[in-house]
Amino acid sequence: MTDTHAAPTRLYHNPRCSKSRGALALLQERGIEPTLVAYLDTAPGVEELRELLALLGLTARDLLRSGEDEYRQLGLADPAFDDERLLAAMAAHPRLIERPIFVHAGRAVIGRPPERVLELI
Repeated sequence: MTDTHAAPTRLYHNPRCSKSRGALALLQERGIEPTLVAYLDTAPGVEELRELLALLGLTARDLLRSGEDEYRQLGLADPAFDDERLLAAMAAHPRLIERPIFVHAGRAVIGRPPERVLELI
């Protein structure tokens, strides 16, 4: 089992997402083979999400996919929900996590558009 925390270059990847596939292709074209983190299969825990937010320089709300059914079902638009509650929701429902997230050399970026991953190399 791969320890995603130790992997210096990794891509939180959803192979069904065109943006995620595009980001991976851009990296591979440049000879970079990141450790792929299938976050939908093995959801990151709250602590891992907190670490990603620190690398990204974002709040939990910034990392939420507001178009997902779970977002509406869980009432996550409520501005009273703090980061801890939002992180718990993302850990329990990983489809809520924005993607792809590229982590490289102690920094991270959301690959939307996919070309943003190139900012870190």
